Amino acid sequence: MKPKILSTKELTEQQRNMLEEANITVFEADFIKVKGIDFNCPKEIENAIFTSKNSVKQIYNRDITIKNSYCVGDKTEAFLIAKGYPVTEKAYQAKGLATKIINNHKEKEFIFFCGDRRREELPALLSEHGVAFKEIEVYKTEADSKQLFEEFDGIMFFSPSAVQSFTLKNHIEEAVVFSLGKTTEAEVKKHTNNIITANKPTIENVIVQVIKHFNS
Repeated sequence: MKPKILSTKELTEQQRNMLEEANITVFEADFIKVKGIDFNCPKEIENAIFTSKNSVKQIYNRDITIKNSYCVGDKTEAFLIAKGYPVTEKAYQAKGLATKIINNHKEKEFIFFCGDRRREELPALLSEHGVAFKEIEVYKTEADSKQLFEEFDGIMFFSPSAVQSFTLKNHIEEAVVFSLGKTTEAEVKKHTNNIITANKPTIENVIVQVIKHFNS
């Protein structure tokens, strides 16, 4: 019998095909929604920090010029470059990006574009090391929970917010949880220890872990 997996966000066709080609049935449902909010910022920015694609989406089409971008993740980097924003530094976690900024760009001033649920690691580290930055909140993350009446062999979570939203109306039960990263894993641990965490924080790597687990 084919394993049945839930993705707590909509996948791309290519991501979906990875699972289907591995003989895994995938169901998809978005458990969070992102809403842009009004914000004010300079039209010309020397150094901007982004920890997610969501922030980039909110500033694009606002006629804002950014000379140097500092970002978390391959997807954020690719999206910035596609939208014409040069990337100066990239890391795979917020802590890693903060460390690169502290080591290589400590004398510069930054604008950190973020959401209302941004984590503390990056701003805390920058403040601790005297890096000048200003936070500008550009979107809000809201739960979009729905009750599911099916049982799944595995559940993929890509953010702590999605875990919180899912567990408002559902139980993880016996499913194996596949987590994007350590912060998501920490939220999942409030509900189960049956977790496999991606060794690289990308959706594709989460899917690779799913395939490895069920096809081993």
